[in-house]
Amino acid sequence: MYKIIRMILITMLGLFVILASLQSFSSTESLPKIKLPKTAATAMVLFEQGSVSDGDSQPFRDNPSVYQYDEPGSIVTMYVTVRRGNSSDNTDFTWDQITEVTKSFQANDQTAVAVAADAILQVGDDNGPLPDEVGYGEVAPNATIQLRGAPTLFVGQESYKIVLISSAGKWRGLSTINLNKHSNDDTRVRNKLNFDLLKLVPNMTSLRTQFVHLYVKDESADPPGKAFVDYGLFTQVEQPNTRFLRDRLLDRNGQLYNATAFDFQRYADQIRMVDDPLYNENAFSSILEIKGNKDHTKLIQMLDDVNNYGIPIEQTFAKYFNADNYFTWLAYNILVGNVSTENQNYYLYSPPNGNKWYFLPWDYDASFPLQDRPDLARSVSPPWENGVSNYWKAVLPNRVLRIPQYRQALDEKVNEVKGILTPEQIKSMLDVYKKAVDPYVTRMPDLEYLQVSLKSRDLEFELLPADIQTNYDMYLESLKKPMPFNMGTPVAENGKLDFTWDASYDFGGQDITYDFAVSTDWEFINIVAESGLKNLTEIQIDKLKPGTYFWRVTAENTSGETQVPYNYYLDANSISHYGIKYLYITPDEQVLEK
Repeated sequence: MYKIIRMILITMLGLFVILASLQSFSSTESLPKIKLPKTAATAMVLFEQGSVSDGDSQPFRDNPSVYQYDEPGSIVTMYVTVRRGNSSDNTDFTWDQITEVTKSFQANDQTAVAVAADAILQVGDDNGPLPDEVGYGEVAPNATIQLRGAPTLFVGQESYKIVLISSAGKWRGLSTINLNKHSNDDTRVRNKLNFDLLKLVPNMTSLRTQFVHLYVKDESADPPGKAFVDYGLFTQVEQPNTRFLRDRLLDRNGQLYNATAFDFQRYADQIRMVDDPLYNENAFSSILEIKGNKDHTKLIQMLDDVNNYGIPIEQTFAKYFNADNYFTWLAYNILVGNVSTENQNYYLYSPPNGNKWYFLPWDYDASFPLQDRPDLARSVSPPWENGVSNYWKAVLPNRVLRIPQYRQALDEKVNEVKGILTPEQIKSMLDVYKKAVDPYVTRMPDLEYLQVSLKSRDLEFELLPADIQTNYDMYLESLKKPMPFNMGTPVAENGKLDFTWDASYDFGGQDITYDFAVSTDWEFINIVAESGLKNLTEIQIDKLKPGTYFWRVTAENTSGETQVPYNYYLDANSISHYGIKYLYITPDEQVLEK
């Protein structure tokens, strides 16, 4: 009897999760059917383990039911009335002070304390707040509002974070509402596109998202404002935090870190235990921002082992990482061209009753870069910023991807995920988004800040579905090339100049020849020294006359594939020249670099 009841419960739970998955991309628009991941394992976890898995032994899955409110073709209108709060809560600021906070930031110091104001948040439509929605009829503040995201502080349009007070209830189960402007993305849909796609990808989590039309009324001014001002379109993106963990059936007491500048180095000066006398949370957060449990024992042990070359990486990887999750995360980012994930823009989670670390996605407004269309690409990428070479600087992928079986695992995941991210699937979603956002993005205030013409913006929408294939081709090319490396600092000694650089790496085990040259100009027209060195990473030349010089090294394997170092020279027009370093020889033969 128990077995029969057990099977019935598991079947019902599986059907519930599948139905929730099918509803997670509902829209008034007609969309093609999509292939969803299997959910039987999730149902088994729910039945046998409750809301928390037992750490390493359970499959890593998302919880599709949390996306029940997601409607890709909808726009939610939010009304925010800003009022000056009180100094005790650090909300005693005007709206002008909050939006002009950039003036208190220095270009090399973004550590100013975030300032906030009290706010009344009301949710409705373009006709006004709606009954049964958050804030309807409120006359007293029910939230605070502030700018969010240091990188957005220096652009024309800011993003905002709204935090509902405990007595105000929640909006769609959320207390923190992130409203992202994505002013560097002229489509204004890349983030939502990715998080809706990620709902279809096994071994990953996604985030709840919603297009939002924002109005702000400034009652903190003197005299107080009396009308709501249209702030245009935003994308609400769920904040990964302890509530996020709970809603994904993960353990809210686990470790959760936001990677801000994390290359899987040990970072012994920054990453310390809280009870260490030299512990500094700001220094720690400059590498990993702490979002969960503050016991860093597991993190430090993992980093010690990852950086211990005496332990085979196969042993370390199997102990600390889930292969399906890691290679899926890596494959997805390679395919959508989200190159900023090399050391940031992702979260690391580990349950309290396990050793494994899981990669969680975060921030995709730089994805789908259209690098094969320089007229539309937002920046010129370094030669190594595609495929696996983009991740080579970080210790973990550098060690892992040297192992053939792991490269095979990645290749299988790339092809598996590519089968989900089909042009037809992406186009169907973009059609829904474009119809929804165009009435807002193509008028003021957003129209003023578009970086391309409306015609070019329309072209971006047409080209985005094919960008997966472009990034896939770049991935295959990256496996043929030598890996990028670092150039050293020249040393003057005994009338000679010694140049060194790190060894490149070739997946095929081919010999590598380094093309070395020194010139008086960065275009290398007037070359004063050059040489080709097979499998050698240093050269000594006669001393140079005092003056300005540039030196470069290019790695070339037997097949003729080339790669440049990470180093670059920034010229007077702020254009980067990769694989080149500047040096200056002083009259007393000192060597200076920049």
